Amino acid sequence: MPSDEIVVRFSDVSFEWKENLPILDEVSFSVRRGSKITLMGQNGAGKSTIFQLITGEAKPDSGAVNVNKDLTISIAKQVIPREDLELTITEFFAKCFSKKVYDVDKKIDNVLEIVNLEMPHTRKVGGLSGGQQARVLLASALIQDPDLLLLDEPTNNLDKAGIEHLTKFIINYPKTCIVISHDADFLNAFTQGVLYLDIFTKKVEQYTGDYFAVVAEIQNRLERERMKNIRLEKDISRRKEQANFFAQKGGHLRDVSSKMKKKIEELEEEIVDVRREDKTIKKFDIPCQKDAGGVILQLDSVAIAINHKFVNRKVNVTLNKKERLLLTGPNGIGKTTLLEKLASGHAKGEHIKAGVKIGYYRQDFSTLDFNATVYQTLARAQGSDGTEQGLRGHAAGFLLDAEILKTKIGSLSEGQKGLVAFAVISLEKPGLLILDEPTNHINFRHIPVIAKAINEFEGAMILISHAQDFVQKIRLDFTLDLGELK
Repeated sequence: MPSDEIVVRFSDVSFEWKENLPILDEVSFSVRRGSKITLMGQNGAGKSTIFQLITGEAKPDSGAVNVNKDLTISIAKQVIPREDLELTITEFFAKCFSKKVYDVDKKIDNVLEIVNLEMPHTRKVGGLSGGQQARVLLASALIQDPDLLLLDEPTNNLDKAGIEHLTKFIINYPKTCIVISHDADFLNAFTQGVLYLDIFTKKVEQYTGDYFAVVAEIQNRLERERMKNIRLEKDISRRKEQANFFAQKGGHLRDVSSKMKKKIEELEEEIVDVRREDKTIKKFDIPCQKDAGGVILQLDSVAIAINHKFVNRKVNVTLNKKERLLLTGPNGIGKTTLLEKLASGHAKGEHIKAGVKIGYYRQDFSTLDFNATVYQTLARAQGSDGTEQGLRGHAAGFLLDAEILKTKIGSLSEGQKGLVAFAVISLEKPGLLILDEPTNHINFRHIPVIAKAINEFEGAMILISHAQDFVQKIRLDFTLDLGELK
């Protein structure tokens, strides 16, 4: 159980990444020792920024972030930094410590066992699957045995067994833990309280209770605010009609009208701004390449990983237009590697019919140019067909406003990169969709809209996803389980 000792306190903290782009506005909250807390909020609200303020990686513009002097902190980030992809397992974990650790290989073995991963220490982290990288990121935080564990989307890319393993670990972890995740069932298993970052007010609201109870409480509050707005708007409309009527009469009634207008201004100030939390991306479609038909993909062998070595196995996979394949198997078996091979071999005419355009959603968003702005990225995908107005309207449907359009891809949150990736695929009009964990990082409110667009796609499709509720929304024709080929 949490103790009464406060280990982290934010006091009137304000922060902005650049001028006129505020993230936090006079935010105050506290975290008690031993508590298990969920940090929730819309994509791009600034959840990861709060982690950076706690670790000292970022500094507040005003206010104070007080962290207990002797508190040790470690963070499991969402993705492995690009500069670390060439490191071996040993080198990657050695970076976790400020001083040289002599028994680091023993510590690595112990912590990899906790995250249910067996791996030669000479492997490069960039060569690992998405699920393996997720476990390594988690292990890199756990190996430090911190007083405060910060987990940023730790379930992304984890299979069911991996999520169960992580859930048990957090429940039994005797120290303090703050988690960012969009996996509601995972969060509800251990959450004792919620820090809710409102993207509109830039404030953090603190709640106690399990995750589902807090989400219901927040939804009830939003509904109360909506009903209050309806009542106020009716009252304002009625008073405006009366004020205009009195103003036209002149004399004493003009004074009455003037007083009424002041009252109307007061009432208008009481209207609560509709929170962006209520907004989901708009319904969209993924148009299919018009001349894509017949056999789109033919696959007669796949390489699967057995004891960290790839072995070829015979398969017989044929995909025609409108046919969908679900690719399954445990983390590290070679699912992502297969998709990469298909996409890279496309230019050589291997496996995929010549002339078929691919819409490829990669886990790491490496199909996007991180140095290009969102506007440049969408303009490139749109080509010469569309208009400026059409591009901006398309972007707005994915909650990519004028400010975000000017932002470089590399500066976006992972969730915003995901929305850009879907906005791009929708403009590309592919004949084949290749989707590798397309719900990772995506706010749960957007997932039904994305599932509908994918399900209505008229071309061929290959899908990898560990999100069962999402997979159930997609019509599938075939399943290829790489684990069964061992």
